Amino acid sequence: MMCPWLQLLWQRCLSQAHRLGQGVLILCVLLVFLGHWGTFPALAGINDDRYDGSIFTLYASNGALVPPKVNLAASLKKHRPALLMFYVDDSRECKQNALIVTQLQAFYRNTVSMIPINVDTIRPDKTYAPREEGYYYNGSYVPQMVLFSPDGDVVFNGIGEIPYEPIDDQLREIFDLPPRPESFSIERPPYSPSPSADTTFWTAPMRMLDQ
Repeated sequence: MMCPWLQLLWQRCLSQAHRLGQGVLILCVLLVFLGHWGTFPALAGINDDRYDGSIFTLYASNGALVPPKVNLAASLKKHRPALLMFYVDDSRECKQNALIVTQLQAFYRNTVSMIPINVDTIRPDKTYAPREEGYYYNGSYVPQMVLFSPDGDVVFNGIGEIPYEPIDDQLREIFDLPPRPESFSIERPPYSPSPSADTTFWTAPMRMLDQ
């Protein structure tokens, strides 16, 4: 049996088909079909562990970071600090840390290499050298962030959801910057979630019909 909101959507689509665009009408039919057969896709969001696509594109407005423009070896060769973030795309903590990387990049864009590494690309049967990203992955838990000094020393290595401040503290020390002012605030970057990351996708046809 069709659930009530699907019945309502279907009835309103039929009654107003004359003024609905073809794309919206097709979407309504698809929603009814999926809902009726019980295959409605799970909604994903920044606060859950569901897969919805690239976390840097969806939740950090920073799709250009993936794939990274530089690897660890090239960054260290230039004596440039580097921040590795080991992640997967279906982790709530990784989604949150993607925001932190974007916030750090806003301040250190020209001085620090931001290198996100999807752990699915790390081969467990391969031995990595100290200048390769896979050498520093803990092997079992994400997210993990590893910060390197210009000399290649690891100055921060943490797992789980990591706030902005401890990494910023290390970078300020590296660059001999003054302490963060007390009035310093970290803005959450706006992001444009994919359709399944935002329930407004599913309610949009209903809103259009109400207009």
